[in-house]
Amino acid sequence: MSELWTSPYFGIALSILAFWTGEKLQKKLKSPLCNPLLFAILVIVVILLVFRIPYDSYNEGGAVINMFLAPATACLAVSIYTKIQILKENALPIVVGCTVGSLTSMGSVYLLCKLFGLDGAMTASLLPKSITTPIAVEVCQTHGGIVPVTVIAVIFTGILGSILAPFLLRLFRVKNPITAGLAIGACSHAVGTSKALELGETEGAMSGLAIGVCGIITVIVSMLM
Repeated sequence: MSELWTSPYFGIALSILAFWTGEKLQKKLKSPLCNPLLFAILVIVVILLVFRIPYDSYNEGGAVINMFLAPATACLAVSIYTKIQILKENALPIVVGCTVGSLTSMGSVYLLCKLFGLDGAMTASLLPKSITTPIAVEVCQTHGGIVPVTVIAVIFTGILGSILAPFLLRLFRVKNPITAGLAIGACSHAVGTSKALELGETEGAMSGLAIGVCGIITVIVSMLM
């Protein structure tokens, strides 16, 4: 059995199967709480614990999947390009909105870390929680943070954003697709963008744009801190 676990195919197959099952469950139950990513994470953790499979063995395949994360994020440029005219017409609101979103996210995290007495490494790990994982990891490493903590924070933020986004949009009566997309992308990066794409093409394009803009702003601000 150990030979099976140490094979990269094990981690890849387990990840794909868990996520596929989560998608089927979400479609059947029609509930935002049945997030495929959250479901996959829980299933994989339970399997690793029950069968006492070392994380390093699973990660032989998980690392292969992780390799495609950055290219997948870059592919969001396709949806952005299809809405290039909207970007030109709303350049100023987009930049201002993303800047405010980034500063609010980082500012709230910084204040909470100081309030609860967290050290510099933990603060650096949590600051980039609202940007996409490849950029967040680089920001974390640059400032001496703890990469696993950053990854967990980014995933949790994305899942929470994708679950709450539709409810919050209805609560605050956000009707403008540009506003909705930017808000989702600025708060919950790629995971939230998958939900924005379900809401509409414009929402998805704006959310994808927010990922890039907020990532750049976060890197610049973190360099000044």
